[in-house]
Amino acid sequence: MQGREAAGRIFRSPAAMGGGALILVLALAVALAESVAPCQLSGLWRNDQDSLMEISVLRDNGDFHGQYLTRVTLSGGCAQVSPLRGAQQQLGEEGWPTFAFTVLWDKFSNATTAFVGQCFVDAGGKEMLSTMWLLREAVGSLEEDWKATR
Repeated sequence: MQGREAAGRIFRSPAAMGGGALILVLALAVALAESVAPCQLSGLWRNDQDSLMEISVLRDNGDFHGQYLTRVTLSGGCAQVSPLRGAQQQLGEEGWPTFAFTVLWDKFSNATTAFVGQCFVDAGGKEMLSTMWLLREAVGSLEEDWKATR
């Protein structure tokens, strides 16, 4: 899922500072700090299928919940907002967090989807979630089990 655009930061050096090397070092330090800024999962996300995900609560321990509005359904019917719950791996100040969450499509389907992914921030400051998912649909028998997972 692609994320929100972060506001750019402007680096200005006072005219009284002398020496171009110091300014260059400070500019590089600011650029490096921005490129490894932690990605924030909370907020509104949109994917390439135009589905929306909102993570409204991200707790200190990494647990989160929110809601998911898919534009793609198994039945082809009208999708409704579905609850999601997950957890984010807690990292230090370096690195980008991995996470996992599930969505229960109980309002319009008898299926559950599990997502895993990692949050990144590109050089321009744009946050992006790279995810993989696995959907499990209920079937009526063990013989039909082979077709239940996508």
